[in-house]
Amino acid sequence: MLKTVEVPLIGHPDKVCDQIVDAILDEYLRRDEKSRVDVQALGSNGMLMIGGTVDSRADFDSSQIARRVYREVGYEDSIEPFVNIERPSEDRAKSIVLGGSQGTAVVHGYATRETREMLPRAVVYAHALARRINDLRLHEGAFSWMCPDGKIQLTMDGDRPVAVTVLVQHACGMEPMQIKSLIVENVIVPILGDVEGVKLFVNTAGEFCTGGFSAGAGASGRKTLADTYGGLLPSGGSNLSGRDPLHPARAGSYMARFAAKNLVAQGVAGNILISAGYTIGQSGLVFLEARTGEGKDVSALVKEKFDFRPEAVVERLNLDKPIYEHVSVFGHFGREGVPWEEVEA
Repeated sequence: MLKTVEVPLIGHPDKVCDQIVDAILDEYLRRDEKSRVDVQALGSNGMLMIGGTVDSRADFDSSQIARRVYREVGYEDSIEPFVNIERPSEDRAKSIVLGGSQGTAVVHGYATRETREMLPRAVVYAHALARRINDLRLHEGAFSWMCPDGKIQLTMDGDRPVAVTVLVQHACGMEPMQIKSLIVENVIVPILGDVEGVKLFVNTAGEFCTGGFSAGAGASGRKTLADTYGGLLPSGGSNLSGRDPLHPARAGSYMARFAAKNLVAQGVAGNILISAGYTIGQSGLVFLEARTGEGKDVSALVKEKFDFRPEAVVERLNLDKPIYEHVSVFGHFGREGVPWEEVEA
């Protein structure tokens, strides 16, 4: 069965926006861990719009955060942020104070024994290729010609890669065949191994000198599939970045992954998919269903062991900390050092 996964590089315009809003979220949580944040960004042609609602004691200049992130991603041109962040409406704030959900959300969590990361192999490989490009760009002088923007697309047939597409922004003057040779030898082969018989596509549209907001528009929340399970599993469609950990899209997604991973690690099944739903103003779930790859219903076990109420998720996983900027690229799952990936004894 063919499985295709597509992930953006760190400088893709959508991912730049995700990093900016999660950096803003982190700053609010750093100054006030009870901050309620729902902020999004849109950037294009040197302009950046940051908007949303925030209820917090913290006060700082979000435009400075945006400029810092844009520079650290690797762009040297300037951006002009416009910030319009307001307090939430009175009726929305009341539902949160009363313990209700901040919004509606459908979330999914998955884990499998297929890889060490407990994710589908195609997802693991695609993110590994993206990280490899970023590491070379940042730490190897011979790859200073690489620029931040780009994308990876990987197709696998079972455990075997059959097609790889790499789009990477580069300094002007590089020869296309030179770029392909360097990418194949230093990126694709180290991650995938023998590529005999694999279709390899590198910058097939030609020169890619201009990237980021100078080449196109970007918006936060548009790469939900890359953030989660690569489109190989159901997606509720709600974006994670820019939202505080009490938002059901964020809390629920992390708890669903945490629950699935822990149950697979405990030997309950070889893989488990959990689906759950929240509705605004209600503290509990609207529904929860959990099934193994063999179709066995383990919903009762999940409900017994894991509390999906957002406030319970934040407490159990210690989520009210400034930990989100660094997870806004290369996937939220299958990485080390984040609480929803921990396996309990």
